[in-house]
Amino acid sequence: MRINFVLIVLLLTSCGFSTAKAQRKLVLKPAGTTISAAQRIPFYLDRLSGKNIALVANQSSLIGNTHLVDTLISSNINIVKIFTPEHGFRGDQDAGALIDDSKDQKTGLPIISLYGNHKMPTKDDLKDVDVVLFDLQDVGTRFYTYISTLSYVMESCAREEIQVIVLDRPNPNGFYVDGPVLENGFTSFVGLHKVPVVYGLTIGEYALMVNGEKWLVDGLKCELEVIKMGHYDRLSIAELAVKPSPNLPNYQAVLLYPSLCFFEGTAISIGRGTDFPFQVFGHPALSGFSFSFTPKKTTGASKPKLEGELCFGKDLRPFADNFNEQHPYRLNLEWIIEAYQNFPEKTKFFNNYFDKLAGNSTLRKQIEAGLSAEEIRASWAAELELYKKIRIKYLLYPDFK
Repeated sequence: MRINFVLIVLLLTSCGFSTAKAQRKLVLKPAGTTISAAQRIPFYLDRLSGKNIALVANQSSLIGNTHLVDTLISSNINIVKIFTPEHGFRGDQDAGALIDDSKDQKTGLPIISLYGNHKMPTKDDLKDVDVVLFDLQDVGTRFYTYISTLSYVMESCAREEIQVIVLDRPNPNGFYVDGPVLENGFTSFVGLHKVPVVYGLTIGEYALMVNGEKWLVDGLKCELEVIKMGHYDRLSIAELAVKPSPNLPNYQAVLLYPSLCFFEGTAISIGRGTDFPFQVFGHPALSGFSFSFTPKKTTGASKPKLEGELCFGKDLRPFADNFNEQHPYRLNLEWIIEAYQNFPEKTKFFNNYFDKLAGNSTLRKQIEAGLSAEEIRASWAAELELYKKIRIKYLLYPDFK
């Protein structure tokens, strides 16, 4: 089934990232206003002709209803292999699932998984490659692992002196910047660089920033080119034809993901194993909530947290649907604070994953200490402003000011 993400357009009437209601308004627009870089074939086809191409792709790598692999092969481009990120080439694997190397049934091309213990292409993987073409749909948050895959691909290619071409795609959460900036000592696959949780760049712009700031290991620089989108700016977020990953099935989940992903580092379920993942939160021990759900085994959630247990909590779909009134252009910390305060066994609320997602140990300690959302937000303001000065150097499209 084709799952559409509603176009969201952020209209700003003044400068800055203020959350005042009068300063910005989200509206819906028809699909089709943004042309992905993959669709702009004349802008990159000549760069691939006569060369051995490795493609970093998954189910989101489409031109209309046709996969980029098929389009390139029909254009006589020599693809020698496919690299695939977390969730696999077809995008149906659980988060964190180990994915074996395989072959594409349609083309017979070898598929090499860039996940698990093999997150980075090896010298041997790249020995017969002239250009790596990268085309993945990101969702604009530091802990969504496609930008880590991008960084590792760039590092490997820099070492082997292989060009990387990024086909840019829109950022569904590209209309704001927010969250704590990653601290030293908290680097992981869900956070490689000193950026906030919501970084406000397309994946192509992010690649330029990684390269320009020399964030690759040993200060390496990759031979990098970004193919721009057409008719895109941060005021229009393109409709997505397919889910970017199994548990982001619609625009509500994508909007709520930056705030709800923190719950992955807690005892609380965010609806994996239901029809509304990343649109709710709940736990059997939470009291005072009328909404309930029971996680069950589903495609993309083979072992969901709290499987078979009746969970009580909040349905956040109305929040996502009323984005003009509810301000989804900043992280919502009230939900995790509320869940923590209502959870009876405080010492069992957080797990070891939370600090990796936050990019620090401070956020957990602040919640445990009873700080308000505004007090927590104030603590990351200075680092956020420094990041914004870096970010602005790498914009390919008009900013939301």
